[in-house]
Parts: sequence; C-alpha cells; structure tokens
Amino acid sequence: MTERQLIQQILNTVDIEYDFVNVDTDASDYDIKVFQQKEDNRPITDINKELEHYFNDAGFKYSENTGEDDELAFNIKK
Repeated sequence: MTERQLIQQILNTVDIEYDFVNVDTDASDYDIKVFQQKEDNRPITDINKELEHYFNDAGFKYSENTGEDDELAFNIKK
C-alpha cells in the first residue's frame, strides 16, 4: 500500500469529504482539506481529533490549520 492509499483509507474510515491541496510524495508531505458533510452531526473538533489519532498511529506528523466552521485543513508528513 502506498502512502497516498493509506491516507485515503484513513480519510475514508473517518467518512468525510476531502481534497488533496498540495502533495509532495518525494518528501512525504501532504496538505489536505476536509469538508464536513451536511448530514454529519459530529462537531468538526471531534473529526479533527479522530483524524489526528489515526494519522499519529500510522506514523505521520499531524499539523492542523484553521479553516471555516464546516471544514478543516491540515498537513501530514512522514
């Protein structure tokens, strides 16, 4: 499994919409924007904690960036 496939698997596990904003596969550096779906009642802070947990367990360094109320932007790096 490639890093990108692992990242996509984590994002799909959390069940959110996302876009890869910047990707540097050579440096294992990914900027990702996550969007909360309208039918999803979880607070974005809970989604952030869940994502951080999964990415830390997978060996990524997780850095959150501030976004809108219904979106989250973050960087992960191996």
